[in-house]
Amino acid sequence: MPNLELPPQDKVEVFGFKSIQGGAHAARTMMFKEIVKLLEAVPPTAPRRAYQEAVIEHNVLGKDTYRTRRLTFEHLVKLYGLDDSQCLFRAVCRLWRDPAARPLLALQLALARDGLLRESLQRVLPMAPGEKLTTAAMMAFFESRNPDRFTPATLRSVAQNVNGSWTQAGFLQGVQHKVRSWPQVTGANVTLALLQGYLVGYDGTLLLGSGWCRLLQQPREILLELCHQASLQGFLVFRRTGEVMEFRFPGYLTPEEENWRNEPH
Repeated sequence: MPNLELPPQDKVEVFGFKSIQGGAHAARTMMFKEIVKLLEAVPPTAPRRAYQEAVIEHNVLGKDTYRTRRLTFEHLVKLYGLDDSQCLFRAVCRLWRDPAARPLLALQLALARDGLLRESLQRVLPMAPGEKLTTAAMMAFFESRNPDRFTPATLRSVAQNVNGSWTQAGFLQGVQHKVRSWPQVTGANVTLALLQGYLVGYDGTLLLGSGWCRLLQQPREILLELCHQASLQGFLVFRRTGEVMEFRFPGYLTPEEENWRNEPH
């Protein structure tokens, strides 16, 4: 079962990760439709203020009230950062040009920032294809790991929301009755997973063994083929000589971020 490693505490938020236990999933799913609309409306290099204006002042997401617009923006920030100073958000914006990758890209970034969604991974990933997952089963999972942490209403909301996010990303299918399925994985998704592994300290061939890559649940040779495709698309640099592999991510990290990543801890 993959453990989604985070960078050292002094570097977590520098790169766009969050280590908190809670997250937006107490109230919302990963809001895939909203993030798609927002990234269509705002240039990828825009500062957070531009996203705020788009959601709250210009109502590009079509919310009914000012309060709903404000809460929507707050939840999107929790899930995605919406900040071009954060490496992970910049990376997702760069990889977003692959439409097939978007549902899983959104989940990959949300997992880096939302503790409730990260926790639910332990319930979803071990499931066999076609296995059912009910709201009650996810409620029982959270209650077993966090006795008396949630009120019954909050527990139900968390369970419904995390199940909804896994469905939006393709790991589950169905509306009332959800069953385990397999998401579409592209070279863009593998690039983000490799970058996440790189930011938490992996290098070379070991990158393929990070929890972020294992989340994709693809055989090693499929991952390598997707790395090759990503390299052809210009998403990363990938070179392989036998079992010796080189992965590089030109343009993803600023020089300062590269220094932070390489600092001993």
